Amino acid sequence: MSSPTTKRVKELPDPSQLDPGVSAPNGLAVNAKLINWSALLLAILQSVCSVFIALNGVRLLIGVGAFAAASGALKLADRMHVDAIRIPMMLLAWAGAVLNLVVLWQVWRLRRRPASSWRQSAVPKQKLASEWLQFTLSVLTLLLLAAEFVAHRILFAGR
Repeated sequence: MSSPTTKRVKELPDPSQLDPGVSAPNGLAVNAKLINWSALLLAILQSVCSVFIALNGVRLLIGVGAFAAASGALKLADRMHVDAIRIPMMLLAWAGAVLNLVVLWQVWRLRRRPASSWRQSAVPKQKLASEWLQFTLSVLTLLLLAAEFVAHRILFAGR
């Protein structure tokens, strides 16, 4: 009791019999290598996409944290204005702001690509507002860092 489809599959000739110059095991080995390498490449590309998707929820936290690190509290500013604390905090704020800007640039660049237009849906206004808030906080953080750097040079020129 076999179906007509099973009979047709059993009747198909072996690919190596169709062309005597091509051996079946060697052709399969080349195809398997090609499939393995392409699967690895696609897995790497997918992991990069997954990283940016995961960073989507963390961007606001990075922006607010970088802004807080750059502005700091005024009461602690006098006690914490030593270079051992000030310079690492400035570097951390700079790194957070730059990372946030790079991630936003990547998201906007990928959204504008013609190749991604077929899978694009309308971006919610809340998400756009969040992205612009993050952009504003990152730029404000960089401006505060520049102002602090210049002010420190002027106010503490002797140190």
